[in-house]
Amino acid sequence: MNMDSGKNKQESADATLQSVSVPMYNQDGSEVGRVDLKPEVFGVTPNKGVVHQYVVNYLANQRQGNSSSKGRAEVSGGGAKPWRQKGTGRARVGTIRSPLWRTGGITHGPKPRSYYSRFPKRLKRIATVSALSDRAANNRVMIIDKIEIDGIKTKSFVAMINNLKLSGKKVLFLEEGKNTNAAMSARNIPGVKFLPATVLNCYETLHADHIVFTRAGLQKAEEVFS
Repeated sequence: MNMDSGKNKQESADATLQSVSVPMYNQDGSEVGRVDLKPEVFGVTPNKGVVHQYVVNYLANQRQGNSSSKGRAEVSGGGAKPWRQKGTGRARVGTIRSPLWRTGGITHGPKPRSYYSRFPKRLKRIATVSALSDRAANNRVMIIDKIEIDGIKTKSFVAMINNLKLSGKKVLFLEEGKNTNAAMSARNIPGVKFLPATVLNCYETLHADHIVFTRAGLQKAEEVFS
């Protein structure tokens, strides 16, 4: 085995990483510093093929698969032959529940099924990192030092969004862990989602126009995906 070729491939992969620096704001919308993002999470070249596979898989797994229809054996009635076989001038019929009849069964209709399919963990990480890198490259990643809301107040959360100049946009807020006040305050705002950084995925990243990490949430995301 040629070890040098493997080493060269690794060096070329590292060379594609791009350093990314983004501003950090407070809840008032004032810039309080800058943060260097980990290039292995926010500076990779997006793998469009894996991203597409992940999104298709993710949406398929959201399907409930509870569509159902009845075949001719399951439709009620139709036990007796509607008329005799010959002599009426009409077509021969054995049951009024034939799929040819309006009230008959459904041919090859849907039945409850599972659309779930497993997606490899390694590819999930590649897809998520690709999506984060794309958002970072297009200046759609922001850092906020912390989110502190006194009680469940949607008005306070809306004010923070306005201060960050994100009003009317689809925004994904990511915190280190559970922040009940912030999550409950954001849940009724159209286009706004509040999640722990540990459950971040490629689809949620692509669905949002802007990604806003708290400083602690960013550290957690870099720990999980690096």
